[in-house]
Amino acid sequence: MTQGKRAPWSLQRRLIAGIVALLAVVSVIVGAVTVAAQRQDLLSRLDEQIEMIGGFGARDGDMLGPNDEALPEDDLPPSAGPRQRFGALLVEETTSGSLAGEYTADDGSVVALSQDQLDALLAADLSERPTTVDLGGDLGTFRVAQRNVPSGTVISGLSLAELDTTVRNTALIFGAVTLVALLITAFGGALVVRVALRPLERIVGTAREVAARPLGSGDVDIPERVPDRDSDPRTEVGQVGAALNHLLANVESALSDRKASEDRLRRFVADASHELRTPLASIRGYAELSRRDGTPMTHTQERAIERIGAESVRMSSLVEDLLLLARLDSGQPLRRERVDVPRLLADAVSDAWAADQDHQWELDVLEEDGGVEIEGDPHRLHQVVANLLANARIHTPTGTRVVVSLAVDGDFAVVTVADEGPGISSELLPKVFERFARGDGSRSRDTGSSGLGLSIVAAIVAAHHGTIEAASTPHGATFTVRLPMAV
Repeated sequence: MTQGKRAPWSLQRRLIAGIVALLAVVSVIVGAVTVAAQRQDLLSRLDEQIEMIGGFGARDGDMLGPNDEALPEDDLPPSAGPRQRFGALLVEETTSGSLAGEYTADDGSVVALSQDQLDALLAADLSERPTTVDLGGDLGTFRVAQRNVPSGTVISGLSLAELDTTVRNTALIFGAVTLVALLITAFGGALVVRVALRPLERIVGTAREVAARPLGSGDVDIPERVPDRDSDPRTEVGQVGAALNHLLANVESALSDRKASEDRLRRFVADASHELRTPLASIRGYAELSRRDGTPMTHTQERAIERIGAESVRMSSLVEDLLLLARLDSGQPLRRERVDVPRLLADAVSDAWAADQDHQWELDVLEEDGGVEIEGDPHRLHQVVANLLANARIHTPTGTRVVVSLAVDGDFAVVTVADEGPGISSELLPKVFERFARGDGSRSRDTGSSGLGLSIVAAIVAAHHGTIEAASTPHGATFTVRLPMAV
């Protein structure tokens, strides 16, 4: 089972996401550099304090003077001695050569270091430059330094807990501020981008109005244009608006040229068809006069006169069809009156049966459909049904069943003409209502069809504001006509 493609992001979402992502990256970099710089600065200050503590030596916490003699307590600075600084530790070498150390806790109490903690200090590669050592237990990580004095070795250090807490709090504050800044940027950016894209939305609105116009036929004027404020070529959006205006102007010009060409062609077809009616009628008259004249003719002459008459009749029918299409294309109004659809269908089926009794003609109209009426030209509507029945008669074998049915769908009368013939080929079906459409052998023009019957049907139905559809299966073809009922 394949999943559908995810809908692409709009330009607005991409811009907002890009701005927020860029701000997030910059904020992370600035925050990381700031926290790292702060930690390094605090660490440097802590190292300076450790070096000061390294000048304290005696077990009683008094400061050592020159020659390792204890200075009087009154001469000590206010913060002198590890016992006066919370978080400080001091390890000294005893007279027996062993180490003894103590730690000043946060509550001011002095805690002796355990042997494991002393071993951790001895295992570390200590020097006068402070280094970080993890003492484990409740003490955690310390910054310690070692100094050799005449009486032995002194290791002093300060806890990193306060420094780590300060750095962590700074990072949390910076993260919270960054999150708030990102939210403000997202909402503010959405507002700014929405305002910035309004000209583009107006351009899209103009394009939609043009797209909603029926440009395929009829009025070719395109009055919609992008306003001047949105078509200034000095801006990016203005360039799009100016390009769209230029495109619309070109399309309007092309449609006008096409309509003028179609109008000339329609006038030509209408004029030619009108002018051909008289000579064709004359040809038919002379052919009929020749047949009725008692002058003996050869078999070839009789056959020629007969074919002249038949072809003139066929040519007259073709000219009439072309003239009708030209009039419908030009939008000439049709007669408007109420038409009883069941009676119309009954008359058309009766005419089809009279023309060809070898087919099976059936009319399927229910009694409750007896009051179905549509408003239109009764002669043209009769021509619609007659052409559909003639199409079924011409393109289906003898004995084929053809059913004409009527149904009501809302405000529409639905007329269906279905046959049980060979159907319509898949190549012909999409263009079956085009003029002079050609089919395969099963629906060819070999039987005398002009190829205009279905195109006339489509034109008449469209002139009555209806629709027609064709469907086909290997077991027959179905034509469905929907016409609005009379109010």
